[in-house]
Order: sequence, then structure tokens, then C-alpha cells
Amino acid sequence: MKRSHLAKIAITLLLSLSSIGIVGGGFFLKKAFSNSGEPEIVTDTTRYHKIREQLGYNNYLIKHFPGDIPVDAKGVRIAYSPASSIGNSFFQIRLKQPPEKIKKSLLQYQKIAKHQYKGGSTNDHANSLNGVPTTFFYTNDTTEESFPPSYEILVLDAKDKGSPGFNWSHGDSYGVAINSSASEIVYWFEKW
Repeated sequence: MKRSHLAKIAITLLLSLSSIGIVGGGFFLKKAFSNSGEPEIVTDTTRYHKIREQLGYNNYLIKHFPGDIPVDAKGVRIAYSPASSIGNSFFQIRLKQPPEKIKKSLLQYQKIAKHQYKGGSTNDHANSLNGVPTTFFYTNDTTEESFPPSYEILVLDAKDKGSPGFNWSHGDSYGVAINSSASEIVYWFEKW
């Protein structure tokens, strides 16, 4: 009787340890796979230079971004998501500047923009007549993904790298979004 009692205790202990191992292993596997599929969004402005360095200073997608965060900039916000296992990535920096600088930037970028939109998000822009994908408002103060109508979205370039029949399934776009009344500019790029 004593042996059968010890055997039951041993079996119970082994089953308990196995269950803990399965649950723990599942947790770590889930963590490993979810991290590779959903990259963390970096919002720490002190990492701006590190992100630009990581992306490569000669990268055509960020050549229009400021080399440094301007000393007169206020309300600086960044959002960066490095390329995930499916290749998606984005980078935005939003900042307030004196109205004369914003006006100068608006005139500069309007001259070279290939597409222009008032407010909206990438879905709105891509689905408009002759539209191209742009970006979501990642640096917004709220969870709203669309730019309000006060923003002029200026697409400096957009490259369709999709295959026939699957336009824009892969590609990239970059540009600026400018809100003259709030004296703000958002530099952005998207790659998918």
C-alpha cells in the first residue's frame, strides 16, 4: 500500500511538472513569435539619431527628414517601427516650428510633391482616383489614425513594387504632412 501511495504521488508530481512545462513553454514560444511578427513602436525622441543611423543616412526614404531635431522645435514626437518579418516599417517625426519656417517648408514641398491630399489616411489616399498609399497619423496625440483636414499631405514619391494584379501589395512612399494653422510638420515614410 505504501508503494502504490508513493507511485500516485510521483505520477501526480510528474504530471504537474509536465503541465507547468507545457504552459511555460507555450508562453515563451508565443512571446518569441509575437515579437517577430509585431515589432515594438519606438517613441523615445532621444533615439532619433540612432534610428536615422540604423536606416542609413543615404536612404532615399529619409533624405527629406531633418538631420537633427531643430533647436526651435517644440512638441517633438516620433514613431518608428523597424521592418518586421513581413517587411513592413514606418518612421515619423512630428514637430512644431515657427510659422515662417512652416510656410517656407510648405512652399518648398508643394513644388516637388507628386501627390497632394487634404487630411485622411493611407487607406483614403490609396483608394482615391489615381491615389497612392501614404501613411497613418502615428504621431497623433490620440488613437485617431487619420490626419485631420487641416493637414496637407504631400507625397514626395511612392513606388509600387507589387506584382501584376496585386498593385501596391509591396512598395514604399514618403513625404510630409503640414498643418499651417497649428504650425506643425510631420516627416514620414512607409515601407511594406
